[in-house]
Amino acid sequence: MKEWWNWSPQQDSPQLGFAVVGVGRFGSAVCRELMQNGADVLAVDRSERSIEELRQLEPSIEARVVDCTDEESMREAGVLEMGTVVVGISEPIEASITTTLIAKDSEGSKVQQVIARATSDLHEKMLKRVGADRVVFPSRMQGERLGLELVRPNLMERLELDDQTCIEEIKVPDLFVGHSLRDLNLRKNYLVNVLAAGPTKGLHVNPPATYVLEKEHVLVVMGLVDDLKKLPKT
Repeated sequence: MKEWWNWSPQQDSPQLGFAVVGVGRFGSAVCRELMQNGADVLAVDRSERSIEELRQLEPSIEARVVDCTDEESMREAGVLEMGTVVVGISEPIEASITTTLIAKDSEGSKVQQVIARATSDLHEKMLKRVGADRVVFPSRMQGERLGLELVRPNLMERLELDDQTCIEEIKVPDLFVGHSLRDLNLRKNYLVNVLAAGPTKGLHVNPPATYVLEKEHVLVVMGLVDDLKKLPKT
């Protein structure tokens, strides 16, 4: 398996919550994945219709109609109080660039990471120039994947076997470092099976119970989605 994302959020950002600006197909997918994983999410969009459609899908979400190109409106809505801001706006390009700049450079902003959606190579360059920490290109699947990555920063790759079961490649959590697989007993304590473990380029398939996990190692585990979510996230 290869590493899907080469970006990791700062450790403090999840505690400050997430703001998703622009709740079209991409933004809504991010919101749903974040909420399903118990994250604190604020959704904003300049379109009242888009906000209402999102509320119908996720009645419990905190969603507000906001002019994302106006700094004071963004501040009053609480966007600048969040640790991570996902800019899901695609058009007009100027709006996504302005939103990114406001999130990164506004006085007193607590935003630590901005992930912005781009529609072209030029758009990507402009977003990075105004401070976007990561730029992604649109698709619903990528929106879901990004939402999952934000709440599980050690997740490297996921293979869905069916609606309930997955195989995941994760970075070894700090809590597991220095312990053997026998000590951890992941099958009993987390209800997941270890398929492989070790360095990224030298995985040991079906490792023995005496295998000791080290920092920067990875684990390949299989189990139910709900059980995999319970593994330590960092």
